[in-house]
Amino acid sequence: MIKGYQSEILKAYDTLRENEVRALKKRKAEIAEKYPEIIELDNQIQKLSLKMALSVLKSKDSEKTLNDFKETITDLRVKKCEMLVEMGYNPEYISMHYHCNRCSDTGFIGNVQCICYKEKLIKLYYKNSELENTIKYNNFDNFDLSLFSNHKLGDEKFSPRKNMENNLEYILKDYIPNFKNISTNLLFYGNPGSGKTYLSYCISKVILDKGYLVVYKTSDELIKNLRDIRFNNDSNLESIILNCDLLIIDDLGAEHLNEFSITELFNVINKRILTKKKMLISTNLTLPGITQQYNERISSRLIGDFKLCKFYSEDIRIKKNLAKSNR
Repeated sequence: MIKGYQSEILKAYDTLRENEVRALKKRKAEIAEKYPEIIELDNQIQKLSLKMALSVLKSKDSEKTLNDFKETITDLRVKKCEMLVEMGYNPEYISMHYHCNRCSDTGFIGNVQCICYKEKLIKLYYKNSELENTIKYNNFDNFDLSLFSNHKLGDEKFSPRKNMENNLEYILKDYIPNFKNISTNLLFYGNPGSGKTYLSYCISKVILDKGYLVVYKTSDELIKNLRDIRFNNDSNLESIILNCDLLIIDDLGAEHLNEFSITELFNVINKRILTKKKMLISTNLTLPGITQQYNERISSRLIGDFKLCKFYSEDIRIKKNLAKSNR
């Protein structure tokens, strides 16, 4: 697990339990003041529960002893609940109230993560992906293939719509279903407004909802983050960038290139390839443009170690904006 995530979640569980212990203490104090006989019953139940464990160990007929104690404790619990209901309270008013009864707010059932733990992890992943608001709308539910033309462009083999259908078929039938077991990196390349970023958002939501950490950065943001890591020793940020399940680098080629950015960009790409951590990189550059803009070490990895997904279309952003203005 990426540094810090488990401790943050376990701390949240500790806080939940501590808050409930305080709340239970107040509820018991209230009942003790109004109906002390109910608290007396509750105390008897706790004392018998402790005594039961010791008596079973000492007894020659442990099964009978256990059953006798259980029967007595059950009778007392029923009486306690009946008295609470009679006084207008929930029968569990002076019991611990867990947010998750499966794991009693510990996050684990035995050694296995509870469902609620995974839900908390996904919420944290959403927060750190920097995509939470964006993918509320930009997702597969709102993907509109009709924006892509059926007419071929230039020498392209397929129409923009057919080409996008081919990309979608691979993403939906191969990449996403097998995400856990593959180490495939994706390179989305093509003209601006051809759906690269939108499809990246769509993929992000599905992968996040499956419980994986997706981190989205524009290439310019990534370089700024790498500068913080290098000069401010931000180890948490470094861990997230290098170890997240899917790193999305959007708009590669728009960043300011210098010796530092080229070196650090190569290091990130190379380290993630070596550790089989998946990446999705999108760029408006052509493949020859990549080789011209980046040195051989970067361009050979982008073109040689990534599945190449070409995008082409009229500018979808302009098309959508014009459609809105004509309504």
